[in-house]
Amino acid sequence: MSGKNFQGLKEQAEGAAKDAANTLGQTTQDAVNRITDASQKAIDKASKTVQDGVEKATGQAAEAMSGLGKKCGFK
Repeated sequence: MSGKNFQGLKEQAEGAAKDAANTLGQTTQDAVNRITDASQKAIDKASKTVQDGVEKATGQAAEAMSGLGKKCGFK
C-alpha cells in the first residue's frame, strides 16, 4: 500500500470519526433538551397545583373568617 493510499484511508477514517462525534454530540444535546423541557413542564404543573391549592385554602379561610365575624355580630 502506498503512502498516498494510506493517507487517503487515514483522512476517511478521521472524517468518519468526526461525523460520528458530531452525531453523538447532537443526539446528546437533543436528549438534554427533551429532559429540560419535560422537567420544566413538571415544575410548571406542580407550581400550578400548589397555586390552586393556596387559592382554595385562602378562599376557605376567608369564608370561615366571614362566618366567624357574622357569628360574633361583625359586618
